[in-house]
Amino acid sequence: MTADSRERLWDFALRLYAAPDVADACLVLQDESGVDVPVLLFSAWLAKKHSVPLSEAELARIDGLVADWRNEVVKPLRTIRRRLKNGPYPAPTKETEALRNGVKGAELNSEKIELAVLETEGETLIAAGSRSGDAGENLSRVLRYFRGPEPDAKACEALAAVERALAAL
Repeated sequence: MTADSRERLWDFALRLYAAPDVADACLVLQDESGVDVPVLLFSAWLAKKHSVPLSEAELARIDGLVADWRNEVVKPLRTIRRRLKNGPYPAPTKETEALRNGVKGAELNSEKIELAVLETEGETLIAAGSRSGDAGENLSRVLRYFRGPEPDAKACEALAAVERALAAL
């Protein structure tokens, strides 16, 4: 294993997310296709850093490990953060913006915890050694898992932006 392949999932996720067009693409995939962005970034890490494909069954099992966390912790924090941007009264004010930033930090930390769970599962997959399948298909598989077999053009364009950034890393 090379030093580059040892890059932690969190560090890889931050790097990929910061690449041009990726943040916007991830938000489109999240908001319009229901994609869990940490799962998407995890699948990209497995493909790019470790050439590990995710089967549909593995993806479903791994998503099952984090689904309750996402639904009960991450999503409610995201909802509160977004709501505080323009309301309810007395928001938006200087004070409510400070609260919103605190919620944003908590949301980010909750996603970091999710990524740590995913990384632990990824290490198990990586340790399994040689595997058949196309790791490059991981991102498409994640989109189909969350969106269904026929993603729309906007979702495909967003996924393509992530794929371009991944290829450039």
